[in-house]
Amino acid sequence: MEAKPFGILATVGMLVASNLFMTFAWYWHLRLQKPGAASWPIAVIILVSWLIALVEYMIAVPANRLGAASGLNVAQLKIIQEVITVCVFIPFLMIFMGEKWRWDYLWALLCMVGAVYFVNRARL
Repeated sequence: MEAKPFGILATVGMLVASNLFMTFAWYWHLRLQKPGAASWPIAVIILVSWLIALVEYMIAVPANRLGAASGLNVAQLKIIQEVITVCVFIPFLMIFMGEKWRWDYLWALLCMVGAVYFVNRARL
């Protein structure tokens, strides 16, 4: 199957958007655990997280279908998603959660770049 660049670009954009939602769905509530912050019941946290994740799935599922229709295989889609996860998570960690930069974040990202190379090596 021939790769369709616009479809691949649209897939990546949609996966970035879906990953932003999923990152918030999984981790937003941890900010509430800081000293002096209000405590929410776990059932409410789960419900809010599910609602956020619903939006993520409404973007991610069509993104993966578009990516597959554009010539990406499942391994390529997964590795793209993992790289996006790291690229979204590090700024989230630093900006939203207030963590400090660590060089380990860069090394982790470079390992993911290696994974991108290996999963796409046959196309290069």
